[in-house]
Amino acid sequence: MRTRLLLVVGVAVVVGALAAVVRPWGAASAEADVPRTPWGEPDLQGIWTNEFDTPLQRAPRYGTREFFTDEERAALDEERLQLLGRDRRVERGTELDVAGAYNSVFMSMKRTGRRTSLIVDPADGRIPALTPEAQQRAAADRAFRLALLQATETCKNNSPACAGGTYVPTPSPRRDEPLGRYNTARMNRHYGPEDGSLSDRCLSGGVPEFGTAYGGSFRRVVQTPGGIAIFYDVGQGQGFQRNIVMNGGPHLPPQVRQWHGDSRARWDGDTLVVDVTNFSPKTDFFGSRENLHLVERWTRTGPDTLEYRVTIEDPTVWTRPWTVVEEFTRQNGKENRVYYEPRCHEGNYGFPSLLLAARLAEQAYAERRAPHPALMDNATDFVGVEENPLGR
Repeated sequence: MRTRLLLVVGVAVVVGALAAVVRPWGAASAEADVPRTPWGEPDLQGIWTNEFDTPLQRAPRYGTREFFTDEERAALDEERLQLLGRDRRVERGTELDVAGAYNSVFMSMKRTGRRTSLIVDPADGRIPALTPEAQQRAAADRAFRLALLQATETCKNNSPACAGGTYVPTPSPRRDEPLGRYNTARMNRHYGPEDGSLSDRCLSGGVPEFGTAYGGSFRRVVQTPGGIAIFYDVGQGQGFQRNIVMNGGPHLPPQVRQWHGDSRARWDGDTLVVDVTNFSPKTDFFGSRENLHLVERWTRTGPDTLEYRVTIEDPTVWTRPWTVVEEFTRQNGKENRVYYEPRCHEGNYGFPSLLLAARLAEQAYAERRAPHPALMDNATDFVGVEENPLGR
């Protein structure tokens, strides 16, 4: 899908896009009436995207400042532009060199947004602190994954991927240890498909959805009397659909869990309020799983503008709720398409190849033709992805 501000490749194209003139948010429509469906509800239909790049969390140097100045936005655009086309390389033939799957050419780049962060509450624009229990879970998970990396060049060379770990030249005795809960992230082991991350298995799409560096983020809203469906076209083909129930009924029973949760909605004036619970324990949103609770507020602010505000809470993970605001612009329905087929699954040749390579490595080791598979890093790649100035 193309928009006038979403870029995928090419420095020259990016230069042109950064010079484009963008209408200030809501400037032409602040006084406009809210568009309505034939049955009288606010009309949220269309293809919507955030036409600007805004980090989820605010860089600490900005403190509680919510907005950039125009001069700061221009300077950040220029700094980010200089990173395009750069490709940090290491010694050729090393694991890090081979692992460098992506550089900035593969990333989407849009002009810097006016907000210093998508998070508007807490006031510092940061995700709240973890609860002690969540910290313990995160530390245990990190320790396990570092153990699987301990014998690789990644730890031997003090790569960022081994931060907090120690190089040990022999495979960890924890290599065959099962995880305490369902795996959602990469690990240096491929005994079966579920040792892979959700994104490697094309299962990363979910709500709340704040976009990705690979391909942007679009959502198509379709309304009917008594129901709303939203299809998300995100990342590299990880599209998914959610159906929002508006019959006034209660949430599903607690034992019924769904990948995208159970969405129940009502109108509060001209704002659609969606309460989302019943997430699957196989999903993961910054450490939150089955206890994730969302309250979304969708408000049409003009003919081509839509505000999305979501409050996120999980008392088993964070010490307090937190709120994100996104400002969407409607895209041309004729010049743009939403691709409904799951392209990621159909084109995911890489993941089966990882599993095949793991079996071949085990066979080669058993035949004394190759070192132990645990001495090779098949889980991390930090080459070629440049640091985004918006996060500093």
